[in-house]
Amino acid sequence: MDDPLPSAPIHRVSLLSPSPQPLLSYSIDLLPDLGADSYAKASEPGADSSSSSFFVLRDDLLHPLANGNKARKLDALLPLLLRRRTLPATDLVTCGGCQSSHAAAVAVYCAERGIRSHLLLRGERPEVPTGYNLISEMFGSSTVYVARSAYARRDEMLLEHAHRVAGAGGEVMWIDDIVGEDLGEMNSERGIGEDGSRRVVIVNEGAASSVALLGVIRLVDYLAQANVFGKEQKIRIVLDAGTGTTAVGLALGVVLLGLPWKVTAVMLADTSERYKEREKHLISEFKRIHQIEIPQQASSGDDDGIVQWVERIHPRRFGKILDGEIETCRHIARQTGILLDPMYTLAAWEHAVSLARDAEDDAKVVMLHTGGTLNMFGLAQRYRSHFSSDD
Repeated sequence: MDDPLPSAPIHRVSLLSPSPQPLLSYSIDLLPDLGADSYAKASEPGADSSSSSFFVLRDDLLHPLANGNKARKLDALLPLLLRRRTLPATDLVTCGGCQSSHAAAVAVYCAERGIRSHLLLRGERPEVPTGYNLISEMFGSSTVYVARSAYARRDEMLLEHAHRVAGAGGEVMWIDDIVGEDLGEMNSERGIGEDGSRRVVIVNEGAASSVALLGVIRLVDYLAQANVFGKEQKIRIVLDAGTGTTAVGLALGVVLLGLPWKVTAVMLADTSERYKEREKHLISEFKRIHQIEIPQQASSGDDDGIVQWVERIHPRRFGKILDGEIETCRHIARQTGILLDPMYTLAAWEHAVSLARDAEDDAKVVMLHTGGTLNMFGLAQRYRSHFSSDD
């Protein structure tokens, strides 16, 4: 199967209600005006700016099963597995939670490309597989459920399993090593094993790798085309952040292309300090691997970082769903045709709504839909009472 194209549908959501009580009302434009011409018209005297709105980049529509930011990151990783200067990879080992959209995406895309995927999932096998867990079971070459205590040592766990898959005559590599190999940085005497032996590549949880940044940078390059948003408009990109890799990739693309854009990431799984540390590490590794300098430009204005990390509007422990959020997702789906999940994408949607109301400097707000809608199947099992409806 060919690598995914960088394009995805872009819809415009308008806010119709003046206040958030009880629920906002929305309208949707499936074919909004984009590009430089629309920017010029919006800047003309007398242009109607009374309606608050934001754009939604529908990355959830990239693939029927494996979409969103997972597809963007794998867009950079998978070609490396197939286009090595020596021999292509035969197997890929990765890990994630029981309902990991990353693990499911790896399983699907590897199956489409003839690569065996081996998935290490945290926790116990569900009594009834559903959602992304079901996709992982159907497409993955092997699925192993790992105790949380062992999963806490991810690197050790991945490496041990990869060596078991490779066998005595096989080769094990981390995904970053492949980039080094293709750039001629690896030891030329390193063997690849006997002909027909397995060549196993390890990908971190969530594809949290500097290599994956290229797939997201490719998206920014597409969005900056004249027929999309162009390079002159002020854009505020909003997304939910799990590992934070996608947010860093977007911000890197903005800096490298010299765009007047900002990237705002809603933190879901960690503290701002940890996200900033991860941002610095990813950028450092990206510079080292690709041997380039990053222009000194701070999109956030905070500690010289390029991402603005913000708290969720309704904070909670990661994985928890608040009362009323399923109903909010149902309401949005009925009015716009956009399916959100309360754990991830609802956080970005709520922040996009807030920014659209208080748009600064005529900046356009663009929410990146990071996919993950199959999470709803797993959530429906865990939170049955939240999904009951008298409608």
